Amino acid sequence: MENKATGGFHYLVEGFSLARTPGIRPFVIIPLCINMALFGGLLYWGYTEVLALNDYLLGYIPDWLSWLTWLLWPLFLILALVFVMYGFSVVANLVASPFNGILAEQVEKHLTGQDLPIENNWQKMLLLVPKSILRELKKMAYYLPWLVLAIIITVIPGVNVIAPVVWFGLNAWMMAIQYLDYPMDNNERSFAQLKTAAGNRRMTSLSFGGSVMLVTMVPLMNLFIMPVAICGATAWWVKERALLEPEFNGDAQARIK
Repeated sequence: MENKATGGFHYLVEGFSLARTPGIRPFVIIPLCINMALFGGLLYWGYTEVLALNDYLLGYIPDWLSWLTWLLWPLFLILALVFVMYGFSVVANLVASPFNGILAEQVEKHLTGQDLPIENNWQKMLLLVPKSILRELKKMAYYLPWLVLAIIITVIPGVNVIAPVVWFGLNAWMMAIQYLDYPMDNNERSFAQLKTAAGNRRMTSLSFGGSVMLVTMVPLMNLFIMPVAICGATAWWVKERALLEPEFNGDAQARIK
């Protein structure tokens, strides 16, 4: 598939189809239940905090500039929605990371008909928990400096007009990193190799992550996005491994049924 703006969207759509496949469906249930439980609590917390913070910040606008409120409110709401929804995804992926790896493994087996170099199972899952959490923390550490930069851009007058684009682009990139990591980690790829692979298919990465971001903002649909995105990212890895990792071009296509 060409490295273009629709490539990632195609794989997310394929993820919806894969998640409903009978052999994969049982492995979708646990991540889905974790999503539902966390979303209920975080949605309530996020709603109350966002409203309070909005009232606090708008209180600093002088009366003679009160007409700006109708412009700032939608901007602030969009930024808050992106931040809260990404925060929800981070927490959900941190808690469900061992199960997510097993789901990615099953999808890859379904698509290739081959076992992975390291095979996960329910018995081994407890041993994988520390490794999975460490990998998630590594992704957070990578995200943090970019998050600080995005916040700085947001508060600089004049420059902050591009803040929504910066926030969306950053979080779209991180969504691609987040979900592509599961199949690559299963195939013993380091975090550095993950970043290089995503960079090799930058437009596909941004379109995949952007599609995930948009679905994450849709009520109810966001409950299903985590397992669906894992399925889609795994299909992306299997079908474009030669492009994600040019150095492994030799056997990439042979892995596909």
